[in-house]
Amino acid sequence: MNRSLRRPIIAGNWKMNKNPEETKQFIEAIKPKVEGANCEVVICAPYINIDAALRQAEGSNIKIGAENCHWEENGAFTGEISAKTLNDINVEYVILGHSERRLYFGETDVSVGQRVHTALHNNLKIILCVGEQLQGREHGITEEIVRIQLKEGLLNVPREFMKQIIIAYEPVWAIGTGKTATSNQAQEVCKMIRETIKELYDEDISNHIAILYGGSMNAKNADELLSMPDVDGGLIGGAALDPKSFAALVNIASNKF
Repeated sequence: MNRSLRRPIIAGNWKMNKNPEETKQFIEAIKPKVEGANCEVVICAPYINIDAALRQAEGSNIKIGAENCHWEENGAFTGEISAKTLNDINVEYVILGHSERRLYFGETDVSVGQRVHTALHNNLKIILCVGEQLQGREHGITEEIVRIQLKEGLLNVPREFMKQIIIAYEPVWAIGTGKTATSNQAQEVCKMIRETIKELYDEDISNHIAILYGGSMNAKNADELLSMPDVDGGLIGGAALDPKSFAALVNIASNKF
């Protein structure tokens, strides 16, 4: 397995935080800190902040993403936003299947898969989230849960679209809790994800796809996590809200690859 085939990614997921002015200030603060980084730098912001983020990031190496999108391109879906709209305004990334969307808003493996297809056909790069809750971990069924989420999320996705897919493994029990999967636990699941991609597609695709860890990664544990051969970056929550913390993660990732 050749890790050099994959470009590391540090993606911030702001969740329901910050306003447009704070967005501008954040991006202006990190621009000089991440310029020339040897990894992809992505900020996924709330819809209301995307325009400000795009304007402030213009001309920099910072890419902007959304935190979700609907499976229809338009229609009577109050409060939703379409992949087509995101593409029209030059958003490059979108997070799909995040555990909070599954837990609080009733998203299922099937509806996540529907969103994946629509986002792909609108030229978005997808950060597809998979991961088990604490009960699944304690019952020893992490592999079964993650494999099902992965297979449903990628159902009928042609191999030529896989270059637009990034996988994020997020152990739900480690999100916002301060708990972090050990580097060995993260590696074990990320390796299994890569093996599943190989089964679904082929070795070439599995070698090229980036797999992120998303569970309380921060500047203290990032070096060890990113040393794992199948962990190619991070989907960052809390640490992505502070410019210094986020830039530190970008620099750690840049030096590991």
